[in-house]
Amino acid sequence: MTARERFHATFEYGEPDRVFLMPQWTFDETRKRWLREGMPWDVHFNSYFGFDRLETIPINMGTYPPLETEVVEQTAHWRVVEDEFGGRFKQWTDRELGMPQWIRFPVRGRETWERWKERHDPDAPNRYPEYWDYLKRCYGQRDFPLGINVGSYYGWIRDWVGMENLALWYYDCPDLVHEMTEYISDFVLRVIRRALDEIPDIDHGVVWEDMAMKTGPLISPKLFREFMMAPLTRVTGALNEYGIKIIMVDCDGKVDELIPLWLEANVNLVYPLEVAADCDARRYRDEFGKQVLLLGNIDKRTLREGCTKAEIEKEVMSKVPQLVKQGGYSPFVDHAVPPDVPFENFRYYVDLVHEACTFE
Repeated sequence: MTARERFHATFEYGEPDRVFLMPQWTFDETRKRWLREGMPWDVHFNSYFGFDRLETIPINMGTYPPLETEVVEQTAHWRVVEDEFGGRFKQWTDRELGMPQWIRFPVRGRETWERWKERHDPDAPNRYPEYWDYLKRCYGQRDFPLGINVGSYYGWIRDWVGMENLALWYYDCPDLVHEMTEYISDFVLRVIRRALDEIPDIDHGVVWEDMAMKTGPLISPKLFREFMMAPLTRVTGALNEYGIKIIMVDCDGKVDELIPLWLEANVNLVYPLEVAADCDARRYRDEFGKQVLLLGNIDKRTLREGCTKAEIEKEVMSKVPQLVKQGGYSPFVDHAVPPDVPFENFRYYVDLVHEACTFE
């Protein structure tokens, strides 16, 4: 089977030769460690571990022109960067891992939103790569699944205005938030229409949200319905019209209350299903049946230094064989593998996955 055939057979409850295995996310520091510990440097990462090829169409949905920034404060360990909208964040310079700390967000009200919209013109000249015609010809001969990014209806706005600010805006200025989510929907549809028209057999859509924490969603189901459901459904409906039936959502945290909302909005594949947030693919399969597709749910903490092969085996074999037998599931470590995971542990985990995911 090709990777593309395997992808559809896995997530459409068919009969794959083995389960489709998405390339695992890792941190750069993790791969550097593994190279020191014996991972071959002259073999492609995916080929070495037996992961399947998967690509996403390189459409640029960022700001255009890109924001100009300047460093306004610098120490030996961090720097403060400010953009032309007045957004300001603290960035660590003495380590590779670590998210920036936002001090002030670029969108702070109606005036900055109007300027921000201008930098998200769907017809900006950089949305599609210069080699687009060549890329289309290559995609026409592909044997791997091809996805298309279709935006974010909470996560983007949260990044623009800040999580706490957005929580207040839902109540203090709901008209503005409605306008922002509707604008994102219009923007995404206008940007992706060319790809949908010119590549008629795209395999899946991808939504990014990160709208949950360890104990539950960052907004209520009521607010999801009020602000996100209609604009998101407009986009997923367009994908369905083009024959794209698998629509994935990348969301960290506990997603139990979000899954039925995503399903209602035609988003049907959920990942990475963080174990530390009490996500359980077996529970979701029991609750939602075959309408939900699942990817992930392997606890990264069971692979870290000091964990035994018995602990790794328990994590994999207590979940994967059952879910694989039911179909519509692929194992995946529940986010980027951190640098406290030794190469030997990860390699043992992958061997177990292959054993559990290959059919006689």
